[in-house]
Amino acid sequence: MVSIHDVAQAAGVSISTVSYSLTGKRSITESTRLRVEEAANALGYRANAGARMLKGARTNLLALSAPLHAGTHAPAHMTFVLAVVNAAREYDYDVVLLTQDDATDGLRRVSQSSLVDGIVLLDVSTTDERADLVRELGVPATLVGVPADTDGLVCVDLDFERSAWLAVERLLALGHRRIACIGQSPAIYERGSNFPPRFRDAFIAACEANGVEPVFRACAEDAGSVVRALDDIEAQLGAAPTGLVFQSNEPVQAMALDVLARRGVRIPEDLSVISACSSFDTAHLEPAIDVIPLPAEQSCARAIALTMRQLETPVEPHVELIEPWFVEYGSVAAPPAD
Repeated sequence: MVSIHDVAQAAGVSISTVSYSLTGKRSITESTRLRVEEAANALGYRANAGARMLKGARTNLLALSAPLHAGTHAPAHMTFVLAVVNAAREYDYDVVLLTQDDATDGLRRVSQSSLVDGIVLLDVSTTDERADLVRELGVPATLVGVPADTDGLVCVDLDFERSAWLAVERLLALGHRRIACIGQSPAIYERGSNFPPRFRDAFIAACEANGVEPVFRACAEDAGSVVRALDDIEAQLGAAPTGLVFQSNEPVQAMALDVLARRGVRIPEDLSVISACSSFDTAHLEPAIDVIPLPAEQSCARAIALTMRQLETPVEPHVELIEPWFVEYGSVAAPPAD
């Protein structure tokens, strides 16, 4: 089956240029438009959004692509789903939820059948085939997440890179030098989810830029993995860390805090702890943990607003990053004297 990739390669242009040429979403030079049309005709390719555009009527439905992968943490996932639904209600829109792991078939079906007016993507991968489909369909769409290739896409997300720097800088400013990070399950990185490696790489960069050895451990969601992660961190540092950053799900953080308590580690007297990019309330942990929140409501409301705007007028493809902030609960202090 001929794809938009084939047309782009034959015409010598980007995928987004093919989409703009065939859907009319943006002005394209006549020579480029003709080159794209000639390539599409020669290959037998046809754009898929024509029926919806000709119809002109709105359904007041949005498609929310939120695939449930192996290892997906359901509570965090549903926090974002609910945030999208609530934001859509503000515009008198309902949401068609697509949760299958292979999400492209569902998106293509609801778009080609004119069932929905726009699309929102959650759980975006670094290389996400849904992003290519969005370019092809020419339907108003916003991604909550940032894939590696953002050409032709509208994306919104927390600034995970800045979040990592904020956590490291907070600990460094208090004098910490033995700093470590416990991340997501290894399967999440292997799957190519976009935000965990963005945070991990920025954490490592922030440490290295300040002359601190970067110590990072991915951690599965079970007690044995948590114990091994804590032990590995101490072994690599050659001593107990004085600063620990979590970029992991709530169960991992709760288990780690329990292990530390049983080992007699006091927070923040012996160890300062920061929960980074968490969508849950860390005030309910024992003890309460300072947090850089992951604002599901803010990012999803913005995604809906950008999708609604695309229904009225073309929106220049761009990436919007939400500036992170710090909420204190008393889990961070100066390191103990050696």
